[in-house]
Amino acid sequence: MFGAFRPSNVNLGGLLWKTPWKLSVTRKANARSRLKKVDAVIEAVRASGVYTASLGRALELPKEHEMPARDKYTVFTPHEKGYRKGIHKVPKWTRLTLRTNPKGF
Repeated sequence: MFGAFRPSNVNLGGLLWKTPWKLSVTRKANARSRLKKVDAVIEAVRASGVYTASLGRALELPKEHEMPARDKYTVFTPHEKGYRKGIHKVPKWTRLTLRTNPKGF
């Protein structure tokens, strides 16, 4: 059990997730471009003249150039020491709208 052939996390069964503790420069650039593409789609729908409740909520969100870097790359969590964690630690973070945080955080 504690010798040279002790079980590792992979050998115990299950997938071992290796998430880096910070975003790389490339992943940050991809996140920014993703935000810009979403902004372009929202603007195109607004320009088309169609109005829906979801479009109204989307127009209230800050645009990519209005967001500080802290909001682009981190999200609020009550479980971390500084109440923030990297956006890449959120499951399905590329598909979620994570542009707003509680006031004061």
